[in-house]
Amino acid sequence: MSALPKITLFQPATRPWGMANLSPFCAKLETYLRLAKIEHELGASDMRKAPKGKIPFVRIGDELVGDSQLIIERIESLRTEKMDAWLTDDQRATGHAIRRMLEEATYFVVMMARWDSPHTSTLQRSEFVKVLPGPLRMFFPLIVRDVRKKLRSQGTGRHTQEEALRMGANDMAALSRLLGDRRFLFGDRPSTFDATAFAFVSAIIDYPGESLLREETRAKKNLVDYVARIKGEYFADLAKA
Repeated sequence: MSALPKITLFQPATRPWGMANLSPFCAKLETYLRLAKIEHELGASDMRKAPKGKIPFVRIGDELVGDSQLIIERIESLRTEKMDAWLTDDQRATGHAIRRMLEEATYFVVMMARWDSPHTSTLQRSEFVKVLPGPLRMFFPLIVRDVRKKLRSQGTGRHTQEEALRMGANDMAALSRLLGDRRFLFGDRPSTFDATAFAFVSAIIDYPGESLLREETRAKKNLVDYVARIKGEYFADLAKA
């Protein structure tokens, strides 16, 4: 396999509560790099350099690329041995549906659980402000207001907490059913889809704010074991973070 260009991953350096990253999308991308055993360096995130104005982003050689999924697809296009080459067409379709469910639906429930209650927003502040420049930390209440406004505009924020968290819990029940007793989503080998699944399940069960979503997800033993297994095999350094 031809060598990849040098890859630098730009994301916040904090690893709160044993999580790979506070951001599920940052956790997803770093998990992919580790699952695929792709050498990379970590760099401090600077939103002024982010090509899409958000994190994570990477530098591949001299090329800056934004958006976790587009980054994965770009890196995979440069690899001779594709990570998902062993999957069947049906498995790829299922993986695509899982990823879209987590990123385009569950994500907003996770954000509501974190930002739309006094208890969880306090937890969120304790870690979120670490990635903000000092002078901006005083504007955290405005950030909370902006997140809640965006959640309402997107639609999830128009539901009650109980309604939204139930939707997310149902997503986790579906994921648990699809995972079954396999080591990874589709067998004994990881795929790119496992990077997303791990990131989002960890974002729920490892976040200390209690909620119906966290309680019901932690009750799914196969999901808890799945996160623990990937952490143990690919994130042994988390215990030292």
